Amino acid sequence: MNNLTLKQLRYFEALARHRHFGRAAETCAISQPALSMQIKELEAALGTPLFERSARQLRLTGFGEEVALRVGEILRSVDELGDLGRAAQDRLSGRLRLGVIPTVAPYLLPTIIAELTRIYPGLDLHLRETLTGRLLGELAEGRLDTAIVALPISEPTLTETPLFSEDFVLVRTSADAALPVPDRERLREMRLLLLEEGHCFRDQALSFCNMQSAMPRELLDGSSLSTLVQMVGAGIGVTLIPEMAVPVETRSAAVSVARFPKPRPTRTIGMIWRKTSPLAPQLSQLAALVRQSAKILHSTGATAGVTP
Repeated sequence: MNNLTLKQLRYFEALARHRHFGRAAETCAISQPALSMQIKELEAALGTPLFERSARQLRLTGFGEEVALRVGEILRSVDELGDLGRAAQDRLSGRLRLGVIPTVAPYLLPTIIAELTRIYPGLDLHLRETLTGRLLGELAEGRLDTAIVALPISEPTLTETPLFSEDFVLVRTSADAALPVPDRERLREMRLLLLEEGHCFRDQALSFCNMQSAMPRELLDGSSLSTLVQMVGAGIGVTLIPEMAVPVETRSAAVSVARFPKPRPTRTIGMIWRKTSPLAPQLSQLAALVRQSAKILHSTGATAGVTP
């Protein structure tokens, strides 16, 4: 038992999470044989197998499941020690793991990264773009320090800090630019293109239209806002996108963009982090920077091309 190392525990955590030697080795930036050797040494030190291996599947043993819970707690505690050291400094430095939802990342990150690089030259930023549910899980497990998501999350263990609010706008073909903007009742009768299940933006759009996600109607799903806008340009239907996405997503598509009549659909974007995080003061500073970056983005033409 004296031969256990922190490196072995991190390798075990990666393998338990991915259930695949190749993917776990890639995550840990080592070779697959080296990872396999470290896992075997860990099992030898503990005196019992941690994984059931077969040609098609890798699963944790009962003992491995228990170890995985303990190892997660140990690694979170170790990471928090590093956070305590960084929290003792007034400025952000070292590794920062930031998660961002896909309907924000491509539009806000370039501005954020430029500002962070300028203000915090010692910061080692690790970015993760994925859906809200995964970000929440990784935040709870200590694999992210903070995340930018649509609020509210309403999770009692997390701090929520609003950053900005923005309208949703209607995207339709250029040929329809002169037509009246439909209200939500009329929109329900149209062929509406939405992001696939799992995106919070999909749920927000459906909520505005007062529609159920599983309604038996002609809805078309896309994997990204870019795909939706290009489909609209091809004459397949209409879609909703957030304001900040307009300059990027509509510049190469034959579409028109218009605001809805009031009350307009909106969303609030915010930052979240664990209430127990030692980095809370520094993350509050980061939130203020992101808030300012969003203002800059808006003032430099985020709403260009949107018909009032």
